Amino acid sequence: MKALVLSGGSGTRLRPITHTSAKQLVPVANKPVLFYGLEAIAEAGITQVGIIVGETAEEIREAVGDGSAFGLEVTYIPQAEPLGLAHAVLIAREFLGEDDFVMYLGDNFVVGGITDLVDAFRAERPDAQILLTKVANPTAFGVAQLDAAGRVIDLEEKPEHPKSDLALVGVYLFTPAVHEAVRAIKPSWRGELEITHAIQWMLDAGRDVRSTTISGYWKDTGNVTDMLEVNRSVLETLERSIDGTVDDDSEIIGRVRIEAGARVTGSRIVGPVIVGARTVITDSYVGPFTSIAGDCRIEDSEIEYSIVLRDSSMSGVRRVEASLIGRQVEVTPAPRRPAAHRFVLGDHSKVQIHT
Repeated sequence: MKALVLSGGSGTRLRPITHTSAKQLVPVANKPVLFYGLEAIAEAGITQVGIIVGETAEEIREAVGDGSAFGLEVTYIPQAEPLGLAHAVLIAREFLGEDDFVMYLGDNFVVGGITDLVDAFRAERPDAQILLTKVANPTAFGVAQLDAAGRVIDLEEKPEHPKSDLALVGVYLFTPAVHEAVRAIKPSWRGELEITHAIQWMLDAGRDVRSTTISGYWKDTGNVTDMLEVNRSVLETLERSIDGTVDDDSEIIGRVRIEAGARVTGSRIVGPVIVGARTVITDSYVGPFTSIAGDCRIEDSEIEYSIVLRDSSMSGVRRVEASLIGRQVEVTPAPRRPAAHRFVLGDHSKVQIHT
């Protein structure tokens, strides 16, 4: 069995972070989201992985390499532009051959991994197996309708009027039967080859399509709110570990990981929190569910329920929360007088100012 991991999207909902970084490499608890998926694939006993890459291909290649760090053999499959999940299957035909495979969206996060799902699929081999979960906003997802017996009878992609609240999770399992389906369908109104259309084609053709409704934790980390929520979920499992240095004037409470080379001086940290290597925290408060990457500086500041990427700094700032702070960012107080605003704004920015 093989795996097909999709890592080609542009991540428009995470901009401006994704103007300079692949969305699949934005870290959760100081580890890229993509790595959690690759680890889950390896734990399921799959070693051959094809990674669909787009405009951020070089960055993905640099982070993952040949896959040996995960116990995997990685093949990179270029996709000129994101034309849909079924298109990814189409262009991966040579890599997939006649093998069964799991398709995993690289920016999705599934607590507990996929080992049980893969084992069940290997044992029963339906033509397709999909994961479903109840969501509050089904119009944003592919949606499945089940009959009274729990069988899949209909699939829609981002429907205006959903027939259920069961969304497709970003993990799919297929036999080679799916290749006929992706060749048969036409692009949707979005100009994409939708995997929901391919699975619907399989249903209409009498293929065996099964579903599993999961009650565990799943998130599409495509926006800041969900990214922070996934970060919170991962940090809930954190074990306390103090490998850096903490002075006697600091207070460390709860599940806090301070990595080697990090220094904490005159500060209070309330876990769960992870502090990356060589980060320096001075005279500050770091509250629960915060991930601070390596080589950062937090001075005379307060931060909580946030993600800070590497090489960033905060100085003299009171109160930062529910924030995603990119790489090499400087956060400082604005001058009180004279009253003025100073900006460096990218294209299509939107700014709100209190006057």
